[in-house]
Amino acid sequence: MSSFKKGLTDGLPIGLGYLAVSFSFGILAVAGGLNVWQATLISMTNLTSAGQFAGLTIMVSGGGIAEMIVSQFIINLRYSLMSISLSQHIDLSMKIPQKLFFGEFHTDEIFAVSMGRPEKLGRKYFLGVIIAPYVGWSLGTFLGAVCGEILPSMITSALGVALYGMFIAIVVPVMKHSWKMSIVVAIAVIMSVCFTYVPGINQITSGFAVIICAVSASLFGAIVFPLKEEKKEQT
Repeated sequence: MSSFKKGLTDGLPIGLGYLAVSFSFGILAVAGGLNVWQATLISMTNLTSAGQFAGLTIMVSGGGIAEMIVSQFIINLRYSLMSISLSQHIDLSMKIPQKLFFGEFHTDEIFAVSMGRPEKLGRKYFLGVIIAPYVGWSLGTFLGAVCGEILPSMITSALGVALYGMFIAIVVPVMKHSWKMSIVVAIAVIMSVCFTYVPGINQITSGFAVIICAVSASLFGAIVFPLKEEKKEQT
């Protein structure tokens, strides 16, 4: 099997998953006041689910550019670390312009399947692996946005719940196996409730509130529950 076909095969399941998730984004985008083509354009120029949903929340709530920049920087900072790791797994024949191009399509799932390959990867593999995720994410957004405009609000609201189900599916399994993670999540939830109902601080915009909650809970976890460095066995 050629490198392109390997990439295409690895990317197909990711693309199908993205189709479902981005469908929810399209619905929420239209519900927030965007039209079909605005929502689709966002997904065609961005391939970051958490970043897009956070950005949409800020736009809908009337947030400013500063909130958008800070939130996107924090949410997408992990891709820098992933890229550094993935760069050690790339064929030396790949040039900088090509790396920059493929970096635009770098997601958690693409990183995972790429790192799972034992061989060095080149441009043919990455070209294959990005096709289905990109098409799935863009097409799903378009279909969700179209449905959001033509379906009754009761149905679109029900379909929008899928997004929250996705987040629950990501967080809850980790919480079940780690009481430390449960504490960190609980802190973020409590802070979020305070920013919603406590007089004074509930005047802070939702965009900055999300940033403060996420950063504060993460810092607490990093300080109180630091990861212990594994000692290398001496041979």
